[in-house]
Amino acid sequence: MNEFELIARYFTRPARRAVLGVGDDCALIAPVAGMQLAISTDMLLEGRHFLPGADPEALGHKTLAVNLSDCAAVGALPRYALLAGALPEADPQWLEAFARGFFALADRHDVEVIGGDTTRGPRTFCVTIIGEVPVGRALLRSGAQPEDVVWISGEVGAARVGLAVMREEPGITPPATLREHALQAMHRPQPRVELGLALRGIASAAIDISDGLIGDLGHILERSHVGAEISMMQIPASDWLKSRATDPKTAAWAREFVMAGGDDYELCFTAPPALEARVLEAGRHAGVAVTPVGQITAAAGLVVRDDNGDILDLASIRAFDHFAESAAA
Repeated sequence: MNEFELIARYFTRPARRAVLGVGDDCALIAPVAGMQLAISTDMLLEGRHFLPGADPEALGHKTLAVNLSDCAAVGALPRYALLAGALPEADPQWLEAFARGFFALADRHDVEVIGGDTTRGPRTFCVTIIGEVPVGRALLRSGAQPEDVVWISGEVGAARVGLAVMREEPGITPPATLREHALQAMHRPQPRVELGLALRGIASAAIDISDGLIGDLGHILERSHVGAEISMMQIPASDWLKSRATDPKTAAWAREFVMAGGDDYELCFTAPPALEARVLEAGRHAGVAVTPVGQITAAAGLVVRDDNGDILDLASIRAFDHFAESAAA
């Protein structure tokens, strides 16, 4: 099939909210009065963000999930998506599975695909997500204040365990139940859209954890001109991973998985201590656990304490960086 047949068969649906959807040079949308548009783009490359041979249905899910997570981080309701992709070939079976995973998540969040592009090349996907947030209500990275509590949704580190399982990294052998959970976390992350919406007017700052907790929390600290002190043992992670983080033989990699593993797509956010009850209620409303892990400080910099209360040396623990020499898929 040619490019236009591919788009028509797998990625074209009738326009609903959009004034004009797939089929013209531009889509047309009408902004809702009193709303701002929240727009973000993420790119996924084979061999960098996902392994060759990845299950296409799970990949379709993840391709959209990472963008929905950006909407969650600013408290925006996702509305529209544009999907661009490069494919080595037009394989109908592969495309059908990818589209099934993509649209299942799109339908769950009522997201309308309104355009995009396709070309032949190394397998790559790029989604632009467009959401809506009431004027002045977006969650930003720049609002954290001294004495605010630092919170994390869900669990971190699981996706990094999943990657270790996929790579068969030596010495990392999680139990069978955790292994399956970790693989699910890696392949099918669950964007915390409902939580982001529930945190409007509560959280003072927020970000999604895509490149690792300490790196992404660091962005909040930088933009807010503050510091933070957190406890590694309060960070929500599996009991197995936490036990490895306190064992001198495995602490190095386990701590790195917890604090800088990346691909978690949970929310890290801050809120005044007086709003703890409202934060917990937001978590219950969204159906996700929220855990306090520390506090914002006036002094710049991030301090992480271990299970003994000692300050950890973070020099060897780095968040994911696409241009660092050690960065890998």
